[in-house]
Amino acid sequence: MKTYSTGQIKNLVIVGNSGSGKTTLAEAMLFEGGVIERRGDVESKNTVSDFKEIEQNNTCSVFSSLLYTLYNDHKINLIDAPGLDDFVNGIISALTVTDTALMVVNAQNGIEVGAEIHGRYVAKANKSIIFVVNQVDHEKGNWEKTIESIRERFGNHAVVIQYPVNTGSSFDSIIDVIAMKLYKYPKEGGKPQILDIPADQKDQADELHAALIERAAESDESLMEQFFANDTLSPEELQKGIKTGLIQRGLFPVFCVSAKKNIGVSRLMEFIAQVAPSPNDMPAPKAGTKEVKCDPAGQATLFVYKSAVETHIGEINYFKVMAGEIKEGIDLTNNTTQNKERIAQIFAVAGKNRTKVPNMLAGDLGATVKLKATRTNQTLSLDTSLKFPAIEFPEPKYRTAIRTLSEGDEEKLGEALQRMNFEDPTIQIEYSKELKQIILSGQGEYHLNILKWHLDNIFKIGTEFVAPKIPYRETITKYAQADYRHKKQSGGAGQFGEVHLVIEPHKEGTPDTEMFKIEGKDQKMSIRDKEEIPLAWGGKLVFYNCIVGGSIDARFLPAILKGLMEKIETGPLTGSYARDIRVYVYDGKMHPVDSNEISFKLAGRNAFSLAFKKAAPKILEPMYQVDVLVPGDRMGDVMSDLQGRRAIVQGMSSEMGFQKITAKVPLAEMNKYSTALSSLTGGRAMYSMKFLEYEPVPGNIQEELLKAYEAEEKEE
Repeated sequence: MKTYSTGQIKNLVIVGNSGSGKTTLAEAMLFEGGVIERRGDVESKNTVSDFKEIEQNNTCSVFSSLLYTLYNDHKINLIDAPGLDDFVNGIISALTVTDTALMVVNAQNGIEVGAEIHGRYVAKANKSIIFVVNQVDHEKGNWEKTIESIRERFGNHAVVIQYPVNTGSSFDSIIDVIAMKLYKYPKEGGKPQILDIPADQKDQADELHAALIERAAESDESLMEQFFANDTLSPEELQKGIKTGLIQRGLFPVFCVSAKKNIGVSRLMEFIAQVAPSPNDMPAPKAGTKEVKCDPAGQATLFVYKSAVETHIGEINYFKVMAGEIKEGIDLTNNTTQNKERIAQIFAVAGKNRTKVPNMLAGDLGATVKLKATRTNQTLSLDTSLKFPAIEFPEPKYRTAIRTLSEGDEEKLGEALQRMNFEDPTIQIEYSKELKQIILSGQGEYHLNILKWHLDNIFKIGTEFVAPKIPYRETITKYAQADYRHKKQSGGAGQFGEVHLVIEPHKEGTPDTEMFKIEGKDQKMSIRDKEEIPLAWGGKLVFYNCIVGGSIDARFLPAILKGLMEKIETGPLTGSYARDIRVYVYDGKMHPVDSNEISFKLAGRNAFSLAFKKAAPKILEPMYQVDVLVPGDRMGDVMSDLQGRRAIVQGMSSEMGFQKITAKVPLAEMNKYSTALSSLTGGRAMYSMKFLEYEPVPGNIQEELLKAYEAEEKEE
């Protein structure tokens, strides 16, 4: 395989609703480019992408697949992205390294939920769109309604480049308003006859051609001047205007095909080769503050956008050559770990097929194997100062706990989950000491069910999902005093320690308290030392040494603090972590022989526990900011559901043609929200959530939690 220059490379991601025919279109494009000798199909489970067992079983993409095809001396790299939002990892990583989205639309249904959601991701990434209306040959295909739905959701930027002469089972002819020719295909697709436009179609073609010229002229001032002067554009000027419009997201060309019959695919590929932007046509990305031009003469640099583990191969890293030339045997520095990595082999990838190549130039997409310690989001370069920003994946939206069915499988489960996270960064794993659970978080219920399928069928580990516990916190709302004497005699040396302390709530920025009322009398605290301890689970413990007169030796204070820390890790109310507490140790007693560290640790711990229960303790719950993008006609249903989840709506606005609801919602109420929201809106809404803060739970819920904890303690 030859080495393609940067200007000969086109990078596209294939997006659209699940079932629109993305994988079938990719198959046809690879066949047209001579990369495969025969076309597979999804039903026969023999396509180049969607080659993994889970994808074949479910007849839908779960992972993104890198592919390439060749046309008119150009290399067209394609990433076939999953259509379901649960597998958003695939589209977001692909948009990072591609320049254009090829959005496949089913002519039976028009713009569906998946296309709508993908359109938002494409807009956020500021990438251009080429619409491909597929399944025009289906008896229920409706071209006019499909175009209407595209314009309704994406505006008048959508410009018809082609339209079918006849839809349904007789579909075989396309009128192309760039070439102003009719393309007539054999019954089962293939190479078309290129004919003049029939007289009965001439007016419609002329009208669409004029609209295309006008839209292309709008993308460039010099072209607009030519258009005003001549009332038209030359073919070269038209091509330039379409390309500029694509890059600026001012023009979204619309094509029509039957991917299954290979009708219209070759003309689409011809357009991509001629007009779609190459990597060096796009704005230069930044590595830190430095712009890195997609220049084959630059310092050899690649960015890993995806990592995977494949049978018989091991770890495989997919990359984009950001600059320079990558050759076999080149040594690069991983600018995240500072380790050296040798690129021993380079592959041009067509799904499950890999072709070994000696080198790749700036802009190309490929893969390599046997790297020592490189994974997604890392930059390898000759220039050790270059580090591209990490791909930002959405925060998890669905959580569950998982446990093994057989004791002794815990280590195997941990290794399997780490591998799943290696392949999909949107899967997050937390081994919670606090909750005594392994918490899995992902993009939806289906997302985590697919993970479980891998555990059951690939890793052969029996597991079950269980309800995840909520990481509550405990704190106090007023000050309280307590003292405790620990005394133990057992023949020889005994144990003795007595601690007097006051606790109060801690709030950042508030001054230390120097006067407390203890047993009806004002007690002044002589603060000799203060230690602020940030807690790993959030909040602080502030420890004050207020000992005067040597009632407790300074060497025992660390033991008292240790006792406090032990108790703060298992709060008295529900066993949850406690936080945001000030502890003033102001008095106590010790014995010249029997006092030791263990005595003061126990005295401090028990005094703290007694004071905590008297200080009006409260359970805190984690609150999340939830942003919901919802169609206007479903606002009422979504609002009602949120209110039923104890949500506090904080704002409403419009975004990308949708209504956006911003609310503060307790994590305890978000269980299976992704499934509920999909049901309420027919899958058209999407949401994100991120941790905000801890807030006190309502009194009735605190009572329920206390009763549940008591019952759990009795069972144990």
